[in-house]
Amino acid sequence: MANLVATISESVTINGALRGSTNTLTVTDITDTFERTVTCPHSNITTIASFNSSVAGSAGNMNLDLENTKYIRVTNTSATAVCDLAVVEETGVYTVVLTAGASHILCQADTAVFAEDDSTTPAFPTLKDITSIQVKPRGATDNANVEIFVGVV
Repeated sequence: MANLVATISESVTINGALRGSTNTLTVTDITDTFERTVTCPHSNITTIASFNSSVAGSAGNMNLDLENTKYIRVTNTSATAVCDLAVVEETGVYTVVLTAGASHILCQADTAVFAEDDSTTPAFPTLKDITSIQVKPRGATDNANVEIFVGVV
C-alpha cells in the first residue's frame, strides 16, 4: 500500500506582493491507480471513466471500484481547446467547464455528488454515487486532450 500525495499551489505577484498558497492532500493505503490520456473528438461526448460496485460490474477497461475510489483528477491538457466535464450520478449530472490547462478534483466516487437545478439555495441532500465522467469539447472543430488520474484503496 502506498500514499498518494497531491499538491495544489497558487502563486501570483501583484504590485510586488506575492500571493497564493500551497496545500497538500495525502491519501493513504492506495493499492491501485487508473491513469489515461484521451483525445476527445469535437462534437462528441466521450466517457473517460465509469464507476461500479465491482470492477467486473460492466464491460470496458475504464470501470472503477466505486466504494474504493478516493481521489479523482481530470485535467484538460489541451493548449487552447475548452471542454465541458460532466460528472454523472445516479439520477442527474453536474457539468463544469475545463479551460485549457484547468483541472477538476473529486475526493471520492461513493456518495460524492448531487445535481440540483431547481433552486438557488443548496439543499445539501444525501449525495449520490458517481456513475461516469464524460467530456465534450466546446469547439466545433477542436479536439480536447484530457488526462484522468484516479487513486483507489
